[in-house]
Amino acid sequence: MAENNIECNSVVDGNVEEVPNKKIIKFNPPLYKQRYQFVKNLVEQHQPKKVADLGCGDVCLLVILKYQKCIEELVGVDINEGRLKWNGSRLSPCMGDHLDPRELDLVITLYHGSVLEKDCRLLGFDLVACIELIEHFDSEDLAKFPEVVFGYMSPAMIVISTPNSDFNSLFPSTAFRDSDHKFEWSRMQFQTWALDVANRYSYSVEFTGVGEPPAGAEDVGCCTQIGVFRKKAKATESAVLEHHGEHVYEVIYTTSYPSLQQMNYCRRVVTYLVYREVHRMKRRCQVSLRQHELEPESADPGNPTRKFISDLPVPVLREADKAMEMTPQPFCIGDKFYVPLERIIACPRLRHICGNVEKLREFLADVVELNCDGSAVKVDLHDCGDY
Repeated sequence: MAENNIECNSVVDGNVEEVPNKKIIKFNPPLYKQRYQFVKNLVEQHQPKKVADLGCGDVCLLVILKYQKCIEELVGVDINEGRLKWNGSRLSPCMGDHLDPRELDLVITLYHGSVLEKDCRLLGFDLVACIELIEHFDSEDLAKFPEVVFGYMSPAMIVISTPNSDFNSLFPSTAFRDSDHKFEWSRMQFQTWALDVANRYSYSVEFTGVGEPPAGAEDVGCCTQIGVFRKKAKATESAVLEHHGEHVYEVIYTTSYPSLQQMNYCRRVVTYLVYREVHRMKRRCQVSLRQHELEPESADPGNPTRKFISDLPVPVLREADKAMEMTPQPFCIGDKFYVPLERIIACPRLRHICGNVEKLREFLADVVELNCDGSAVKVDLHDCGDY
């Protein structure tokens, strides 16, 4: 949403100029954040696995997209090598990524090079973003751009944003929004160019924008105009293979994220979840014991097996809890506490990761102590940390 303000500072994408006694426009959220949110929304809607940001600059968009669970490969390309080196570390996995690994593998790579050059490592992508990029091209480079991105890379979807010059009449200054802009198109100019490119390379295109104008100025359209291109037909395998072998870009930074696809991380997560569930159940048992509300499981005094009960308030059960209550109960034998694997696998995340008891038992082998027939986890009922 845009707002009119009578102030000295004019702010568009962080650029500030002194313009006393003139109305200016401020966007909330800031315009650059609206553009990134638009791309994020596209990713959430279409679930692409491979995404590239051409002209990635300070990698802000990549930092946002790395949290999208569907993405398995994330690539940024920029001609400014220094910015890539400076900002690459922002894409590194943090401690939380190791403690709680993502579901799918993720590899992030930053390339130094011109987006007007053909590199086969950019083939086969599901989504390519060109955010505020094309207005930095001179006429010669702009003519090359469609052949490289639409013709050679030929991704399933391309999103291009560029300033809408129709909106500029609302700004105090009549100059381009950035000193490096070679042009700024009206909506008619952008749509004419986009429709021609889409027709040449078998894409459809839809037009939208972000940065709505203030009330009373709706006729100028959004501050940023956006074209979303979708490929009409998938490229044939032979057409893609023709271009293999060309590596033009220089790798500046690359990293891979821990995931449940990697056995060491998967086992670590499973082990942690199992211990958490066992500890939670053991604490409930200890509360029951301390309240002296244990009942013998059978009338036979020679049977040391006990189950625990409690008259503590019973919480409302979720569907997952109801499913767990249908499984075998934990039990005590002497000073040992046992939780059947069938009950543990009822934990939704463990069921999602392992699928069945056999797989769970395989993950726990040589890591967690099981009873003699391997049907339950076995732990001490009391340990030093309980007192």
